[in-house]
This record gives sequence, structure tokens and C-alpha cells, in this order.
Amino acid sequence: MGKTDKLADEVRFGLEEALPGMRKTILKKLPLAVAAMIQARTPNTMELSTLLALNTERADMREQWLRRLLTNRLIRSAGVLEPFARRALEQAAAGGQTILLSMDQTDLGDRFAVLMISVRRGDRSLPLVWRIEEGEANIGFAGQQVLLEEVRAWLPEGAAVMLLADRFYPSVALFEWLLATGWQYRLRLKGNLLVDVGCAGIGTTGELAAGVRERYEANARLFEAGIPMAIGVLHEPGHPEPWIIAMDCPPNRAAVRDYGARWAIEPMFSDFKSRGFRLEDTKLEAPKRLDCLILIMALAMYWCVQAGQEDARCNPTATEKKPVSRPTPTIGVSAKPIAVPFPGSNAASAFS
Repeated sequence: MGKTDKLADEVRFGLEEALPGMRKTILKKLPLAVAAMIQARTPNTMELSTLLALNTERADMREQWLRRLLTNRLIRSAGVLEPFARRALEQAAAGGQTILLSMDQTDLGDRFAVLMISVRRGDRSLPLVWRIEEGEANIGFAGQQVLLEEVRAWLPEGAAVMLLADRFYPSVALFEWLLATGWQYRLRLKGNLLVDVGCAGIGTTGELAAGVRERYEANARLFEAGIPMAIGVLHEPGHPEPWIIAMDCPPNRAAVRDYGARWAIEPMFSDFKSRGFRLEDTKLEAPKRLDCLILIMALAMYWCVQAGQEDARCNPTATEKKPVSRPTPTIGVSAKPIAVPFPGSNAASAFS
């Protein structure tokens, strides 16, 4: 039995355990594709098909097999990933920790836009759900809400949640949704948004941040709709632009810096793209095929994280055996601890 066959058997066992109700044909096929992806780390279907553990040497049949899998309408990415996502969310909430969700978009040239929500685990993130649109789209709140509601349904009961997002996403609809759900948030704002801070009058968020190193407004109202929130401004030396952060708590420096936790999504995007699976090189043109390809990559990523955890527990290195003393970071004024890194959580190690 070759290396890819062994990988496929391991992945199949995990999928059968997590998805007992899934069709057996899919449970048989998906692990083959995931194992090949871990080995090949490529979005090229022809290259990927050469590593499939199939009983045929014909290249055309291998590629046809993979293309049929990518177009299988019985495969719904959120449904397949749900048990793995629920487990990641439970781990992120362990011990009363605040679950950190990042929402961001990555583009594949000018062909596709991929909006994704991830959960922070240690120093990086794991993918939960995504949405694909053709072209250079800026996926609006209608698309965001579908993903947010999906993740919301998977959350552990009573878990504290914080949404982190860059300045392209804040909108009246998103803030209203966050207020209705009771989620915490740290959302970066553009400098051209209308804001009312009371005695200082109505201006723009850019004017609010102009010429100051720090500024904190506890009773701001954003947009013409006057959405109530707190805003913190922090312009650290050496940075060309200030952070203008909307938040749900009394503003201070620590609460503004919570936004920095969003950067954990960047290593994850690197794992999908240039540093890992090279998704940006895909030649696929149909969103359904691309969605299934991303699912295969996401499952490979989860499997690598799990394998890394188990290896660190069973075969710790000399460095891993040493006790590590590290401070537990906190979330702004809420003082709820962030999930600290767990052994083997660096999925990129599987791609080195």
C-alpha cells in the first residue's frame, strides 16, 4: 500500500466517523481526493488526478473521475465541513474563551471572489464557511448574512463570540445584525463614513482620526441611520494609517488592539494559496467545481492540524516536552481569554 493509499484510509476513517449519514459513494471518493491534495498541493486537476489511488493507469479516466467528483451536486461544502467546524468552535470556546471569527475576502485574479469566515485557533485560523462569486465582486451583506447564520447555528450554547472584519465590510445591515445577535465585534472603518460624536458635531471617521495618536468616543453614531457604537482610534508610530475601530464595549487601547487578532486569517489564506495549495493557479471556470475544490483543500487542512496535534501528543520533540510559560492574552475590556495555540496547530508545517 502506497503513501497516498494510507492517507486516504486515514481520511476515510475520520469522514465516516464524522458523517455517518453521508452516501457511501461520496465517503469513498472524497478521501481519495483529500489524500491526493495533501500529497500534490495543487489545484491542477490533471496533476491531482495522477495521485488518486484508483485502479486505472489511464490519465483521461482519472481526470474524468475527479471532474465528476467536483461537479457532484450531492456534495454541499458546509454540510461536509459542519462536524469539523463544530469541533473547532467547541475547542475555541473551551474554558469560557471568546470565539474569534474573522470575515475576509480573497480574490483569484479577476475571475472569482471568495468570501470566507474562519475561527481563530492559536496563531492561525481554520476555515468554516465560504461563498464564491464570479468576477471582481465585493460580496455584500446578503452574502455575508448567509455565512454568518450558518456559523451561528454551529456555535456551542452560551459561547461568547467576537467578529473581526476589515474596513470593506461594515454596513448598516451588518451592525444591525450584530446588535440583534449580541455578538461582540471589532470592525475596522473606512475614513469616509459619516459619524456623529455629540458635542464635536457630525463629520467623517477620517476627520475623527486626523492628527491624533489616540482617540476614544464611547457614544458615537455611525452612518445616516445613526447606528450607536463606540469608536477607538489608534495611530501607532511607523504605520501609514490609523486604525479606526468600531466596537461594542467602552473604547480603550486594549479594545482597539483586539482587532489585530484578525490577522490570523492571513496565514490561512496563504495555506490555500501561494504557501500551500496554490489555489490562485486554478484553471476551473465553474463556481461549483471551485467550491468543491476548496472543500477538498479545507478537509486536507483540518486533517493536517489533527495529525499535527496527535503527533505532538504521542511523539513530542525535546522542545515540546519543555514547559512553556506564556501569558494568556485577553479580549479588550471583556477579559475573556483568547484560545492559546494548541500543539501541532500550525497547518503550514504539513506543507513544508
